[in-house]
Amino acid sequence: MNSLTDTTIDLDTELIRRDFPILSRQASSGAPLIYLDNGATTQRPETVIEAMSACYRQYYANVHRGIHTLSEESTSAFENARESIARLIGANTSEIVFAAGTTAAINTVARSWGDSHLAAGDTILLTIAEHHANIVPWQQLAERTGCRIVFLPVDETGQIDDEIVQQYLQQWSPKLFAFTAVSNVLGTEFPVARWVRLARQAGATVLVDAAQAVPHQVVDVGDWDADFVVFSGHKVCGPTGIGILYGKSAVLEAMPPFLGGGAMIRTVSTSGYVAGEVPQKFEAGTPPIVEAIGLAAAARYVGEIGLARIDRHEKRLVRRALDGLATIDGVRVFGPPADRRGGIVSFVVDAMHPHDVSQWLDIRGIAVRAGHHCAMPLHERLGVPATCRASFYLYNTEAEVDAFVNAVGEVRRRADRPSRRASARQGS
Repeated sequence: MNSLTDTTIDLDTELIRRDFPILSRQASSGAPLIYLDNGATTQRPETVIEAMSACYRQYYANVHRGIHTLSEESTSAFENARESIARLIGANTSEIVFAAGTTAAINTVARSWGDSHLAAGDTILLTIAEHHANIVPWQQLAERTGCRIVFLPVDETGQIDDEIVQQYLQQWSPKLFAFTAVSNVLGTEFPVARWVRLARQAGATVLVDAAQAVPHQVVDVGDWDADFVVFSGHKVCGPTGIGILYGKSAVLEAMPPFLGGGAMIRTVSTSGYVAGEVPQKFEAGTPPIVEAIGLAAAARYVGEIGLARIDRHEKRLVRRALDGLATIDGVRVFGPPADRRGGIVSFVVDAMHPHDVSQWLDIRGIAVRAGHHCAMPLHERLGVPATCRASFYLYNTEAEVDAFVNAVGEVRRRADRPSRRASARQGS
């Protein structure tokens, strides 16, 4: 694995790509695979695959329950995984709660903190750029409690000025401000630390959806100072079925448990129960043991490569993609300039549905995402039902970006041919 200590050195993508066996395969068309769907999920390096396989092959057992050798070894690896993930984001191990993913983590906050803190007349502030995972749980909370949801608008470049945020905070005095660190559609990098400070001045609790941030840039939850930060394992080279809920210790301590059952209790009797300590009181049932071990291996992998280097690499790729797409007539790109976005480019091609564009690119071996990307309110704001999205990661290359741009150019030229033939017939 690539492990350079000088964070100013560019990534050696050729070396990194050797760590990902899936990248050597071909698409169904026979073309070499160019995987540009990292916003949906990333691929796994050998170290993650091996770590999970080793657990299943050598020491797998349930954790925290047994005193036999396998259980003790599994418990040690599981809790060591919590430490690795805490280091990745600058947290304490007691502040790391394992969940099934970002969605489950947000639902835990909505059900535990939300049900006990919000009531009719209270306000939740979101941005219109949120993933459905950071909208629907709050809508369900509003249905239960009678609180209301207010959305911050994005401007024409997909950004939100601090002045607008401050205005909404002052006008609505929200109990909760929940927002994404990086838009999964626009790629917009929102100023988390600044917005948290503004929210603090307004007396709001803050949740940050960092699913598109933690895998791609340096994240320090201490610097952000948010009450909650959530992200998914499968977007950071880890397995599916696991995510992280970070919460400030004092906040987690004051929250009631959400799911009930085994592992989250201290004692149970016929008359009631006493919840366990944080974080176990939020981890009912058998936890994602092997997934946690895999996620820890992923955290170590990206940490050794260097998230600052990954961030610079992606910004170079996205700038190259934006520059290339800008030369193609009939292609509309959404979002801010390259220096204000992560490695995400969403676009539409005139006279073609995004699904058709995606399918045509797949014939060329290029995997992109097409649809509303679980962000229907944002697409309504953009005035389109769907977009194509290319999203980059540490193993993508400039040559792949060029191939993608060239393929989009071909798509656009193909879309234009019928209208040209129709014009020729009309002219005759």
